Amino acid sequence: MAVSNNNNGFPTNSVLELDDKPRALQSKADREKSEFPDFRVIDGSRNSPRSCQSSPIQSPRLGPSRFSSGSDHSRSGSMPNLLGVVWDRKRPAKRAKRMKSWYQRKRVKGVVALIAVIVFFFMVNWLMLSRLQDGRVGAKNMSLENSSSGKVSVSIQENLKKSGRGKRKHSGTYGRMLSLAAHALAEGQNKREPKDLWQEPLVPASAWRPCADQRSWMPCEGKNGYIMVTANGGINQQRVAVCNIVVIARLLNATLVVPKFMYSDVWTDVSQFGDIYQEEHFTTYLASDIRIVNELSKELQSLDLEAIGSVVTDADIPKESKPSFYLKNILPILIKNGIIHFVGFGNRLAFDPIPFQLQRLRCRCNFHALRFVPKVQETGALLLKRLRQNASYVGVLDRYLVGPYAESVLKEKQGHAKKASKYLALHLRFEIDMVAHSLCYFGGGEKERRELEAYREIHFPTLTYLEKGKKLPSPEALRSEGLCPLTPEEAVLMLTALGFNRKTQIFVAGANIYGGRSRLISLTSLYPNLITKENLLSSRELEPFMNFSSQLAALDFIGCTAADAFAMTDSGSQLSSLVSGYRIYYGGGRMPTIRPNKRRLADIFLKNNTIEWKIFEQRVRKAVRQTKHVQSRPKGRSIYRYPRCMECMCLGQ
Repeated sequence: MAVSNNNNGFPTNSVLELDDKPRALQSKADREKSEFPDFRVIDGSRNSPRSCQSSPIQSPRLGPSRFSSGSDHSRSGSMPNLLGVVWDRKRPAKRAKRMKSWYQRKRVKGVVALIAVIVFFFMVNWLMLSRLQDGRVGAKNMSLENSSSGKVSVSIQENLKKSGRGKRKHSGTYGRMLSLAAHALAEGQNKREPKDLWQEPLVPASAWRPCADQRSWMPCEGKNGYIMVTANGGINQQRVAVCNIVVIARLLNATLVVPKFMYSDVWTDVSQFGDIYQEEHFTTYLASDIRIVNELSKELQSLDLEAIGSVVTDADIPKESKPSFYLKNILPILIKNGIIHFVGFGNRLAFDPIPFQLQRLRCRCNFHALRFVPKVQETGALLLKRLRQNASYVGVLDRYLVGPYAESVLKEKQGHAKKASKYLALHLRFEIDMVAHSLCYFGGGEKERRELEAYREIHFPTLTYLEKGKKLPSPEALRSEGLCPLTPEEAVLMLTALGFNRKTQIFVAGANIYGGRSRLISLTSLYPNLITKENLLSSRELEPFMNFSSQLAALDFIGCTAADAFAMTDSGSQLSSLVSGYRIYYGGGRMPTIRPNKRRLADIFLKNNTIEWKIFEQRVRKAVRQTKHVQSRPKGRSIYRYPRCMECMCLGQ
C-alpha cells in the first residue's frame, strides 16, 4: 500500500491504493506495531496481520474520521474501517492512563528543579549583598579614620572611579562624552597638563609692558558744566560705564560728579561706587585728567533736570557712539543747562575711532584709577591665601588687586616658607540672566523653555517682543555661530580634553548657576577639587558682603585675575573680558588665559554621539591653540579685553 506523506511522516492524501504484497510489508507492520501498540491490523477473512500506516484521521486525539463506520460496530469492542483497520478501545484508555502518569511525574520533577534554581539564585544574591554591606561598613570606617586625621574621606565607589573601574554612568545630552572623559581622567590622572596648549609664547607676550599711566596733556578745568551718571548692570558693566564717562567728561570739558550705580531687579544690590572702589584714590589719580567732585552744589541739586531736558537715557544714545555724536548732541545741552544726567549709562562709547589720548585715559581709569576698598582687598587677600593653601607667596598681580594686604599675608608666614599650590580659575557664565538673554537652548526641555520665556518677559521685554515676531535667529543658528555660552558639561569636557588632570584645583567664579547643584554634577564628579569663595571663607568672613552681589563679584574678580591659569566659557562676558585684559596688562606674559573658539567647539559638540575621544581631544586642542597667539588689539574691539595697543601698553623698550 503506497501512501503520500507530509513532512511529519503523516499521510496527507485521502485516496489510498491497496498493495497486493503483504509479505513485503510484514516486517514493516511489525515495526509499526512496536511503535504504535494501541493499533492492531486484522484481515477481514482470516484475522491475519496486515500492515497499515496510521492516519491523522485515525488518531485517538482527533476522534472518528470520515472513513470510520461507527454505527454498526460501536457496541462491540472494535471499529473496523473501510481498509480493515480496527481501533481497540481498551488499549487507548490504558495508554492515556500511562501517559497521564508519565506527565505528572515529569511535571513534579520540573517543579522541583525550578524551586532548586530559585533557591540557588536567592542564596547567591544574599551572599553578594552581605559582602557589599561589609564593604560599605569598611568604607564608612575608613571615612571616619580619614576625617579624624584631617583628610578628605573617599568612598569605595570613588576609589573605583579613580582607578578606572566602576565608572560613573552619566546621562543627558553629553552622557556618552562625559563617560569617555571620566575614563581619560582615570588613565592619565598622574600626567601633567600640556601647558604649551594654552600658554602664550613668553618672548612676544612679555615684550608688551604697561604704560597707560603716562600723560602728555594739561588737566581739564571742566568749565562747560557738570556731568552726573547712574550706571546700570552689575559690577563689570558699571566698571566699563565709569571708564566711558571719564572719557566723555574730558571730551566735553566737563566736571564729573562721582558716579552712582542704579539698583537692578536682576542684581538686587544697593551698593554704590564708594562701597566697592576707593573714592579718594579715584578722584586724586584722575585729577590730572579731569575735574571730579563728590556732589553737586545745593543750587544744582534743586533743579528739575527732566523738566529742563537734561536727562539723557540709553535710548537717546546709540550703542557705541562716536565722540562726534556727543560733541554734536550732548555738548549743546550741557552748555545751555550747565548740567546733564546720564541715566542707565552703559556701553555707549565706541572703541574706534577715538583720539589716542582719550583711549589712553580709558585704560588709565580701568587699570590704575579703580581700586577696591580695603574691606574687599583684605578679604580678597585671605581668599588668595587659602587658594594657595596658606603658602607664603605673593602673586604677580596681588599688589594691584589687594594692595598692602598682599604684603601683610607674606609677613604673617615669614619663616615658614611653603610651596604655593597652583589653581585654575573657571568663570562659568551660566546665570539665569545670561542664559535667558542668549536665546539659546540648553537641553532642559519644555520646563527650561517656559522658565526662560517668563524671565525674558519680565527682564528683557524687547527680546520677548522680537522673539514673538520671529525676528530673531533660532537657538540652533545661534549655537552654530558660537553665540551660546558653554554649559558646565561642555566646560568640563573642554578642560579634560586640554589635559587638566583629576587633581587640578579649580576655583569657580559665580554662584547662582542656572539649574543649581544638579547642573554641576558632571563638573564635580570629574574634578573633585572644585572650590568656590563660599567653600574657602567662613560665614563670618562673608557676612559683610551678604546681599551685596557686586561686592561678592569683586572677590570673584580677585580670585580669577590672580589665578595661575584662567579659563572662560563665554568670551563676550564682561567679567571674562576684564579679567583676561587685566592679566595681559600686568601679567608680563606669564598669566595665561584659555579663551575657546565657541564656533569651532559648537561644531565639535554637535558630534557628541559619534565622535571618538582621541578625535575630540585633538579637535578641542586645535580650537584652543588657535586663540593663544599674541596679537595687538583688533580694530573696534574692547580696549579692556585687548590692552595690547600703543594707547595702553608700550612695545619693547
